[in-house]
Amino acid sequence: MKGVLLAGGTGSRLYPITYTGPKQLVPIANKPVLDYAIEDLREAGITEIGVVLGNKGRDAIQEHLGDGSAYDVEITYIVQGDPLGLAHAVGCARDFVGDDSFVVYLGDDLMRDGITDMVANFDSSEYSAGIGLQEVDEPSRYGIVEVNDSGDIVSLVEKPDDPPSNLALIGIYVFTPAIFEQIESLTPSWRGELEITDAIQGLLETGSRVQSHLVHGWWKDTGKPEDVLQANRLVLDNMDGQIEGDIQDGASVSGRVELQKNAVIEGGAVVRGPVSIGEGTRVCSDSYIGPYTSIGEQSIVDNVHIEASVTMGHNEIKTDSKIVDSLVGREACVKSSDSKPEGERITVGRNSTLEL
Repeated sequence: MKGVLLAGGTGSRLYPITYTGPKQLVPIANKPVLDYAIEDLREAGITEIGVVLGNKGRDAIQEHLGDGSAYDVEITYIVQGDPLGLAHAVGCARDFVGDDSFVVYLGDDLMRDGITDMVANFDSSEYSAGIGLQEVDEPSRYGIVEVNDSGDIVSLVEKPDDPPSNLALIGIYVFTPAIFEQIESLTPSWRGELEITDAIQGLLETGSRVQSHLVHGWWKDTGKPEDVLQANRLVLDNMDGQIEGDIQDGASVSGRVELQKNAVIEGGAVVRGPVSIGEGTRVCSDSYIGPYTSIGEQSIVDNVHIEASVTMGHNEIKTDSKIVDSLVGREACVKSSDSKPEGERITVGRNSTLEL
């Protein structure tokens, strides 16, 4: 079996964080979200992976993943170009897939328990596709499936007013090459895209069986800033902690803390886990880093209180303000003003959110 990792898209829901880089490289607990997908595929025994790239962030993703040898996999790059829908992205992988069955994994998704069981349970002699599902509280907000008594999927419906079940599609699929014929016959939806749900519905209508796979552990789409913060919290909750850097005398460190190589926590600093601190970062004295925080690599944190936040790396954070539930982009600087004007002096970019 092969893997197809979808890494296109513009990341517009993460603006302004993704104005200058792809959403798939946004770090969760100091590791790009794309790395988690690669690791899940490898742990499921899939080492031949096709990475489907869009126009945005193509060079950065290729530079990061290389040929895949650093992950013990073999990576082939497939250029989709303009994002014309999930089905279009999958269709671009036809030559790479050949006659093999394959997993489709969205490159900005996270799954606690991986995909090993889903891959192991898929029988290509019985099924043309398998879909990862999860029970949700508000099914009218999701793509929902109806299943029969044997667990086969019998229909799919997008955001139904009267949901046939509470089983939502989570964006993890297993396909045989039969899916490509359905993709070729598609016409664009009202969104102007080729929808993978339409292709799966085509399989059902032509008599193919589609398997359901219920995912019990958490699953998270990291498409919006609040999703990144929640995913960071979920990953840190499962982190064991490891100290590779230096904790100086007088520092107070408790809980599960990951301190990467050449990172330093100075005396007088307080760190309360779960926390991840990236390589080469310095936490200066009089700083407090609270639970569920990831501080990116090569950063300086000085005299600041920060918690439940993510900084993406190469940051300077030096302010007497308290920072909570915040996402700080790469190479951004946060500091206190030397003088406070009568009003707030601000510059707010497109798609930004500012709370005063």
